[in-house]
Amino acid sequence: MLGSDNKRYMINKMFGRRRVFSLVILIFLSVGSLAQPKMDVAKIFDLAEKQYKLLLDEHRDSSIFPFSLKKDGTLKDSKSEWWTSGFFPGTLWYLYEYTKKDEWKDAANRWTLALKKEQWNTTTHDLGFMLYCSYGNGLRLTGNKSYVAPLLNGAKSLSTRFHENVGLIKSWDRFPPNGPDSLFAYPVIIDNMMNLEYLTWASKYSGNKQFATIAMTHANNTLKNHFRKDNSCYHAVCYGDNGQVLVKKTWQGFSDSSSWARGQAWAIYGYTMMYRETKKIEYLQQAEKVATFYLNHPNLPADKIPYWDFNAPQIPNEERDASAGAVVASALLELSGYVPAKKQYYLNAAETMLQSLSSNEYTYPSGEGHGYILKHSVGFKPKGGEIDVPLVYADYYYLEALLRYKKLKSGIKKVK
Repeated sequence: MLGSDNKRYMINKMFGRRRVFSLVILIFLSVGSLAQPKMDVAKIFDLAEKQYKLLLDEHRDSSIFPFSLKKDGTLKDSKSEWWTSGFFPGTLWYLYEYTKKDEWKDAANRWTLALKKEQWNTTTHDLGFMLYCSYGNGLRLTGNKSYVAPLLNGAKSLSTRFHENVGLIKSWDRFPPNGPDSLFAYPVIIDNMMNLEYLTWASKYSGNKQFATIAMTHANNTLKNHFRKDNSCYHAVCYGDNGQVLVKKTWQGFSDSSSWARGQAWAIYGYTMMYRETKKIEYLQQAEKVATFYLNHPNLPADKIPYWDFNAPQIPNEERDASAGAVVASALLELSGYVPAKKQYYLNAAETMLQSLSSNEYTYPSGEGHGYILKHSVGFKPKGGEIDVPLVYADYYYLEALLRYKKLKSGIKKVK
């Protein structure tokens, strides 16, 4: 039996330890909250305005579209037929959506109209990126009916790349996509999922159900053939004339069997969007499966901005891909609205990604980077293209994610 003095000693020691433990927990939580402050969306858009005024100032000719920077820091631009051309006017539309300033609407309209001839382009599957990010956002935000005809014509052009005997929209006309040694004539890349929203819109607007049928058939066959047992996706699947799978390859990833980060991002975003458009539960389930693979991968860094490929050989000395992080953040914000049981999980992950992207590590200071917002993206490392540079589509999906984040914080339960 303990004496009264010993009892008091033991009690004071026990509660003293609890007080110290509680104090340590409070300090830990305080440090954590300081390490990841809440984002100031208004401040970020203020920076975005300053940056894109600079980018506009350096691009007076609307036939030359911002794309990236070269290794020496000079501008790397593109023509309208390049797949990224729609992201610059799309980002201008997002600046208008946030600020409601006519200067951004006017700039967005000017650069949107610069893509007019692409409505007849049947050589690419990327018309969703090119036309729906530009004309589509313009129509959504202004109701300008002059945007409708180019959009519907572009949807018809995109549809010409769908062949019923294969059941997919052809991405490129051969694989590899350049050079004399191309072996396969019907490659389909996971990126193509991102262009299906364009067709679902065209179906609803025009009443032509064929557009939606093409989109769903493509999504179904991609789901069937593009994914591994661990729910990661291949970059490219090459098909024969009757839809048989010939080979599964990569063009932008580290290897045929690796998990290219932006490819996984396209898959999460694409199937989340297709669930929104169709309410087919298998699309939602696929989005969740790929998100689970992505978020639980042992090579995903603590700040949740991925290396350019999850299987790149020199991790942790490989480049990060801010563009993939931006795409996934935007996708998870939408996905959170469809899965009540995991809502907070997806929101927390997306918020961490946006906090990371909004830090000095990934965001250019005002006046730097020729006006781009995000640095540290990777476009095409295997062939030496766009390594650790800004990319216009990283900015686009970053601002899209911030707009979605703001809406959710304002009490809007679901965003698109």
